Order: sequence, then C-alpha cells, then structure tokens
Amino acid sequence: MSISSKRVSRAVLVAVALVFGAGATLAEPITPTDVRVIDGDTIRVYHKAPDVRLVGFNAPETRRAQCYAEEQLGGRATRRLRELVHAGNLDFRYVACSCSAGTQGTPACNYGRACGTLRANGRDVGDILIEEHLAVRFRCFATRCPSTPRPWCG
Repeated sequence: MSISSKRVSRAVLVAVALVFGAGATLAEPITPTDVRVIDGDTIRVYHKAPDVRLVGFNAPETRRAQCYAEEQLGGRATRRLRELVHAGNLDFRYVACSCSAGTQGTPACNYGRACGTLRANGRDVGDILIEEHLAVRFRCFATRCPSTPRPWCG
C-alpha cells in the first residue's frame, strides 16, 4: 500500500470514527509528521481540523493562563509533548468526548474539538506528563466533565 493510499485509509477511518461516535476505533500507529502539538493536551492529526483534546489529563494553559506560573508550566508541558511526538513510536485513537447527546463536534462540546488518546512507546502521554508534574489527572463522566482542575496558580 502506498503512503498516499495509507493516508486516504486513515482519513476514511477518522471520518467513520467521527460520524459513528468514535468509541469503537482502535489505536493505530501514527507518524510524528502527522501530529502537530497545539499545547500540552491538544493536538492536530493528519493536518486536518478539528483539533483533538487528549483525554485523561489536563495540562496548564499557555494562551489563556490565569497566572505567570501556569503560563510557564504550560510552555514546558507543550515542549515536552512535542519531544514525545518527535521521538516517534506513536499510537493514536479517537475516543468519544464526554458531552451531552448531539453536541459532539460543536462549540458546546470541547470547543468543537474531537477527543483522543496518544501513546508514545506504549505509554499514554498524559501519564508521562503527570509523572513529570507537567499535568494533572482529569477524568470525565459519560456525558459531562467536572470542573477542570487548574492547581498551578495556588
């Protein structure tokens, strides 16, 4: 299979996942060139919108930081996620977002972002960032999320 047909196959998989709720998709290998890091918990895959909110953790903000400490830590989290992506050996999977029925893909659900998981060398990148004190655990319920933890400003 050529690189072009692999990308078409991946694009079809992405489209099917988004249309049918994404809950049943399997993780698949993805190359570093197909992942663009937006911030410590948001990526863009296959150079196409929507961006993807990585689930299971929350990283500090960089653009909408509530304090200088959050902005600085957000920059470190973003750089570390870029390092993990550039190192390769990645697996990506779309997952259903924790939003009210009918809102996925709209601004009412995750600001219009899709949801997914990213693994580097077999480990969830969120677990790595949490272990390195660059993010905190953040788990949602089936159709809603608790208040987003942001402990960086004391």
